[in-house]
Amino acid sequence: MTASEASAPRPSAVAALIALLRRPRYEVLPIAGTLDLVEQHVPTTLPVTVTVTTRRGLEPTLTLTEDLARRGYPAVPHLAARLVRDEQHLTDVLGRLDAVGVRDVFVVAGDGEPIGGFPDAGALLTAIDRLSRGQVAHRPTSLGIAGYPEGHPLITFEELDRALVAKQRLGDYVVTQMCFDAAAVTRWIGRMQSVGVALPVHVGVAGPIDRLRLLRVATRIGVGSSLRYARKQRGGAKLLRAGGYRPDALLTELGGGVAGLHVYTLGDVAATERWRLGLIDRLTDGTSGG
Repeated sequence: MTASEASAPRPSAVAALIALLRRPRYEVLPIAGTLDLVEQHVPTTLPVTVTVTTRRGLEPTLTLTEDLARRGYPAVPHLAARLVRDEQHLTDVLGRLDAVGVRDVFVVAGDGEPIGGFPDAGALLTAIDRLSRGQVAHRPTSLGIAGYPEGHPLITFEELDRALVAKQRLGDYVVTQMCFDAAAVTRWIGRMQSVGVALPVHVGVAGPIDRLRLLRVATRIGVGSSLRYARKQRGGAKLLRAGGYRPDALLTELGGGVAGLHVYTLGDVAATERWRLGLIDRLTDGTSGG
């Protein structure tokens, strides 16, 4: 057996990766033009999640989510707790989503100061649970919560672990923060299992992206250490080349315990979908176009 054969992914691992690539979640930005890009390039079989920003508020996220849902996409809004004013506002938001058939919501804390009484994702999840039990609001079929394999710049690992354990009874799956170190993700999944978190994990990865934009994004969201790790590894120097970053190597190095992929399109939906179809094609020796 040659060295390249020994290091090649096992057929079972390749098959598992192909399965993940056939139905990833795409994260998009609630900005002008996104709806057209998704319609042009993304099949309606793929879930599309819509991020949220403090500066723009919830409305652009809700509007794009409604538009996507009306066009047949499994649309998933990011619902930031700190942007919800009160329980009436939350009831109204859940009602809007239910009216267009949105069944999956990703709950995050959000940035900045709370505009109402929900300082974090746990508080909002608790309110959703209480309102749905009282039949005041409709609980989405699936509620996602965030995981941080590399930690959070403002929260300790211990606090993050406790929060995830507490939230799992109210959530249905976990999406991890963008990461560039497969080993860090695998270790984090193992640690979560050891503290009792049994929710399915969707691993967050960056889609193909220009090198300079990648560096800016990684620094802003606090995954710089992961990016530095990736740059030092075999082939990592490619991150500094004009072609930019592709997540192929990271995906082939992921360990077990991965239920799905959450792909951050970072504003380039078309390039992300071309990459996905191309990788499926290469992994299946050209026998399938995805």
